[in-house]
Amino acid sequence: MAGSEEKPPVKAIILSAGQGHRLGPLTTSIPKCLLPISGKPIIEWQIDALFSTGINQVTVVTGFQSCLIETLLQQRYGNDGRIETVFNPFFSITDNLVSCWIARAAMDRDFLLLNGDTLFEEVLLARVLDSDPAPVTLGVDQKPVYDADDMKVQLDENGWVRHVSKTLPTDQINAESVGLVLFRERGPLLFRDTLEEALRHQSGLKAWYLSIIENLASRQLVKACFVPESSWCEIDFPADLIKAEELFSEKKLSRSVTMQR
Repeated sequence: MAGSEEKPPVKAIILSAGQGHRLGPLTTSIPKCLLPISGKPIIEWQIDALFSTGINQVTVVTGFQSCLIETLLQQRYGNDGRIETVFNPFFSITDNLVSCWIARAAMDRDFLLLNGDTLFEEVLLARVLDSDPAPVTLGVDQKPVYDADDMKVQLDENGWVRHVSKTLPTDQINAESVGLVLFRERGPLLFRDTLEEALRHQSGLKAWYLSIIENLASRQLVKACFVPESSWCEIDFPADLIKAEELFSEKKLSRSVTMQR
């Protein structure tokens, strides 16, 4: 069509600055995102899934043992311009709201924000990317019982997010966040502006980026995208590594068998 411009592809920002203290001695000398699952570091699982769905610009926010992450990315993906790293020097004294602020220059168009400790299969990512248009889309899943560490989500009758919190009362929980958030159209600007405002206050230094999603949700700007029957796992505790091995070794094997047929 004459005069039309092709929309730039979605970017991805991976928050991988933290050490992962709750994993004990496993992360004494290496960051959580480099822990192997079925012989492959978490961050490789993430980047390979992003590339497979057409996302070819990835910003990784590093912190603890940044050089190890940078070395792995260089060895695995080279210097073809698809991956950049930005260093958060405050990783040990702040939470991931500051990591988002460090990466704010990459938020200049539609982008996907993901936690550096979440494994997911490609179909889950594709569902979020193909979701109904909204300024902010929060990937969510459901399960019979939610534990204290789950980031719980309350929705209205139309699927808009009302609240995101670990402390939601049981009777207000409709789902949990899976650690993927998609910002489209005016979403990136709204997120950046709200982020800047939050960090003008001392409390923002110890806040999570989902506090910004909670703020935007109060203005009915955040839509939920359910990802049923999709494998994903957040790595916080040693038991999560066992779960991830079970999920992703099985997926890896099934994909291999399918390819050989």
